[in-house]
Parts: sequence; structure tokens; C-alpha cells
Amino acid sequence: MTISTSDSKRVFICGSALRGQPDHQNLQSAVFLREAATRPKYRLHAAVDGWHPAIYEVEDGGISIPGEVYELTAAQYDYLISTEPPHMYPGDIVLEDGEVLTAMLYPHALIVEHDWPDISNYGGWAAYKKAAAMAS
Repeated sequence: MTISTSDSKRVFICGSALRGQPDHQNLQSAVFLREAATRPKYRLHAAVDGWHPAIYEVEDGGISIPGEVYELTAAQYDYLISTEPPHMYPGDIVLEDGEVLTAMLYPHALIVEHDWPDISNYGGWAAYKKAAAMAS
């Protein structure tokens, strides 16, 4: 089911709101459309001691980040934005197929300032969280 109204928004989710992750309920009853991945032009870090993902675009050395595409009503989108951690902001992200969607990005300067670990090579947020849980 696709909503496809002028009041809906397609969003790329690649962090704690993924299916099976603790903040999935923040999507409310948004319509899951498909699994997807970005073009290899982003880096992924574990911000605030692994509390949430931090994604930003790079000129080179980027990776493809796996995630999910959802269609949200305007109210669902507004709610999702209201539940995001401090400093995260909506921005454009380019998928492998060239589609440009909204995703929650993080200021690169804050990642550098706090020296949060680069987790780009784990295979996405869910894989990182699984590996972290197994290590503890």
C-alpha cells in the first residue's frame, strides 16, 4: 500500500527506527515500502556511546548504508522528527538507484569533536548493534 498524496513523504530509515530496533514504534503505522541502500558516499558513526547512529556525506571513502524506505503522512513525519536525538536533522540522501529521499543526518563537526567511533564497516546500524550486544 502506497499513500502517495501530496501530504506524504518517503523517508530512508537506517538507524534505531529500523524494523526490529527499539525506536521502530516512532514510525507509528508508516507504510514499509522496501529495503534499500545508499550510494557509497556516506559514513556511519555510533554517537553518544552507541546510543544512536550518526550519518554524514563524504567526498570520498564513503560506503553504502543499508536501510528501509517508508512512506509517512505529514503527521507521522512530524512525530518522527520530534523523537529524533538532539542535533539530528532531515536532509537528502541518495539511494543506489538514484532516488533522493529524506534521511536523518548528523553534523560531521560534532562527530569529530566527540571522536565517536566510525562503524561504517559493520554493515549498517542493526549489524553494529548486534555485534555490540554479542561483545558485551
